[in-house]
Amino acid sequence: MGRRYSNIVAAIATSAIFTLGSELAKAQPQGPQGSNARRMAPPRHVPNLNNPRERWIAMPPEDRQIFRRNAERWMQMGPEERKVMREREQAYRARVKQEVDAALHDSGLRLEGEKREQFEQRYLQERRRIEHALRQEVEAKRQQQLPALKERLKNEFQEASPSGTSTSAPAASGSPKR
Repeated sequence: MGRRYSNIVAAIATSAIFTLGSELAKAQPQGPQGSNARRMAPPRHVPNLNNPRERWIAMPPEDRQIFRRNAERWMQMGPEERKVMREREQAYRARVKQEVDAALHDSGLRLEGEKREQFEQRYLQERRRIEHALRQEVEAKRQQQLPALKERLKNEFQEASPSGTSTSAPAASGSPKR
């Protein structure tokens, strides 16, 4: 029972770190959504990132739900899957840290302490916003192109098959399952 409990605690803590870091960085200030929305100053009270309770309270309800789902998925993972996820997260964090350092260097700014942390947080926040927008854009383009692809493949495989009974067999075996 004790080992199971420690696994649960470790899973929740790791999930909290992964999720809260990305979700807090994605959080946008509430208010007018016009062109000036991005120019607003960040809120003065930032939750203490070392206090899980404050981070939880600061999360919007939909982010809490995402967190719970991630924690449940983490609990279902085996030790090897968890290890792979930890390694991926460490590699991602190292890569992003290098990119933040490069962005700070390229900007010519010499920031220390709290100002540097604020720069890093804003850089990560904006980077995640850009990545999210790009993912949405790519998905929208994919959805636009899929009907034409399906029709083209349907025509290609209908013409290629000599008999009408085997039209579904080439299409099913020709497309890999992902």
